[in-house]
Amino acid sequence: MRKKERCVMSEPKIGKGVIIGKNVHFGKDIVVWNYVVIGDDTEIGDGTRIGSFCDIGRDVVIGRNCIIQAHITISNECKLGDNVFIGPNSSLLNDKFPHSRCLTPSIIKDNVVIGGCVTILPNVTVNENSIVAAGSVVTKDVPSGILVKGVPAKKMMTIEEYEAKRKGFVKARKKD
Repeated sequence: MRKKERCVMSEPKIGKGVIIGKNVHFGKDIVVWNYVVIGDDTEIGDGTRIGSFCDIGRDVVIGRNCIIQAHITISNECKLGDNVFIGPNSSLLNDKFPHSRCLTPSIIKDNVVIGGCVTILPNVTVNENSIVAAGSVVTKDVPSGILVKGVPAKKMMTIEEYEAKRKGFVKARKKD
């Protein structure tokens, strides 16, 4: 007689005071910290971590291995790719004229880093392998492979230039 194979689902680790809407789909190895609200029909990919005090709207898609730090707002219907990092106190918006009910959500593609205190306006796409510096307000689409910063956010350098600066900084810090 053949043994039945069992599918072992990894239950998400859920903190205190988390509110989860209807039809929320969790991947494997999810961590949701305290006092998070997750709206109806949202999908959260494998390995994603969500910090405390986040508000995630309905019909949101969050990819695999994302890190969403504390105090983040992700408005209804926004989409995040895989390996996205969002620093604390950032917002992804979806309505150019609030209460218009004509949603044009933000889209964040794979391997994007968004610093703390960033606002991404509705109908903006941040393309693959890009960085949005802390404190920026993103009003237009961000091309792949660049770093933007400022209000409004503008191109500052390529990712290759950023990596060279980052490596120099790390090397100098190790000497200290």
